[in-house]
Amino acid sequence: MNVVQVQFSIDDRARGDEIASELLNGSLVACVQTVGPVTSRYWWQGSVNEAQEWLFVCKTTRERCAEVFDLVRLRHPYDVPEIVEHELSASEPYAAWVATETRRPRLGAGDG
Repeated sequence: MNVVQVQFSIDDRARGDEIASELLNGSLVACVQTVGPVTSRYWWQGSVNEAQEWLFVCKTTRERCAEVFDLVRLRHPYDVPEIVEHELSASEPYAAWVATETRRPRLGAGDG
């Protein structure tokens, strides 16, 4: 099973944390790391913009990757959110852990 890293950036840390929690509670990812704030410079609608954002780095499997993309896309406020994936070379124990943690939904996760 392949380990995949999916990352997304967002200018609202609380909203990013909500997305991360939903990914974790649904067992779509094994872990999420938050980096930032970072400065993003980008073209948007004909001009260069700058924003302070947070980068959320998620570890999952190839099999769950499309679901991760779908959830982030659905919950993200941007018109064109940055959602990218990278195939990872991981140690066998780490890859097995990611596979185990993303295999099934957790009953009662997030229930208080």
